[in-house]
Amino acid sequence: MSDKLPRLTGLELVRILERIGFVVRRQKGSHVNLYREQDRRRVTVPVHRGKIIPIGTYKAILKDADLSVSTLRELL
Repeated sequence: MSDKLPRLTGLELVRILERIGFVVRRQKGSHVNLYREQDRRRVTVPVHRGKIIPIGTYKAILKDADLSVSTLRELL
């Protein structure tokens, strides 16, 4: 299997994060703030209709959420 990240839109990534325990706290403009109570992690995801998240932003979100690429692939 390839180590490449699956390309996702912001809304798709928000739905995946919700499956692993994150809850939408608020939204300001096009940015959705999610929070997971058990480990007090915060993640902000840009949700621009139909646009793919830039790779650098994507990697930073995964790091903030403590989510590996292999776990992300399993959740798809």
